[in-house]
Amino acid sequence: MKKEQKRLSFNYGLSGCRVKPNLHQRRLELNFYKIQMLGISAAILLVDQRFNFEGRIRFRPHCVMAASSSTDRINKETTRKAVNALLRWKKLQLQSDSPNTHKEDNDDFIYLSITLKKIPPKNLIATPHRIPLRYSLLPRDFYLLNLCLIVDGKKIKSELARQKLKSLDMPIKQVLKLSKLKSDYKSFDAKKKLFDSFDMFFAVKDVVPLLPEVLGKVFYKKKRKIPMPVHLSGDCNWKEEIERACTSSLLCLSGGTCSAVRVGRWGVTESKEIVENLFTAIDGVLEIVPKKWGGIRALHLKFSDSLALPIYEHRTKLEAVGKEN
Repeated sequence: MKKEQKRLSFNYGLSGCRVKPNLHQRRLELNFYKIQMLGISAAILLVDQRFNFEGRIRFRPHCVMAASSSTDRINKETTRKAVNALLRWKKLQLQSDSPNTHKEDNDDFIYLSITLKKIPPKNLIATPHRIPLRYSLLPRDFYLLNLCLIVDGKKIKSELARQKLKSLDMPIKQVLKLSKLKSDYKSFDAKKKLFDSFDMFFAVKDVVPLLPEVLGKVFYKKKRKIPMPVHLSGDCNWKEEIERACTSSLLCLSGGTCSAVRVGRWGVTESKEIVENLFTAIDGVLEIVPKKWGGIRALHLKFSDSLALPIYEHRTKLEAVGKEN
């Protein structure tokens, strides 16, 4: 028998915006039980609250107008509370989950959700972008994981790459050249077997644009094991480059205005580490997004199946003055 669940109506957005209401003023009917699981007190602390006579709460994310860095634009204390609220929600969710829940359906990553003002140009959508983090999202003993490197087979020969990685004592268990991927992993089952055989994949920069067609939706549909681009050449330090890649995340800009990048992982990164990863990731995203802060409409934090908590929303000078008045 289902419990009776109250509902709160949230009017989310900014008043007085000079854009279409459906972009900045969205009405969300949120299940009260789910909000309670997240911690409604934590959610209210994240935002300015306004009450009207219908008993609705008007949420407005904190915004700052003039600033240049992520720490100036985004309140660190607000972000910390958002991270802690999400971690509490995840803990309660895991306690209430059925033991028969399929492991593949679980996504333990915390995402920085990025909403742009305009659809990014095609040249930015074509390839994934590496975003540096302060703390790795891989398990602490990532040297024990199964890692795979994909090379072009021309500029970097697979056998030479194996020898070099072995001499550097790097935890790369297999090196595959692009031609072998095309010939030996044509079927869906073969790609799925490859996907399941390794914890993480790396790929040299030259082959990255070709991989979506070669690896298919097994790798790219849910974007869980998209190969991490690495810049390997004869004169570079391979060990440092691969270690930097292990402490990085991927930004795959979509054909729309919404994208996401992983900044934390349940059971791997702690609250303080997630906050530091977040600000480092934002600085990395700003290097890629056109117009930097001028191209970003909003930023949120979320698990894949949680409520998205706002940490930044763009407001024009005219809107800021209107709010103060």
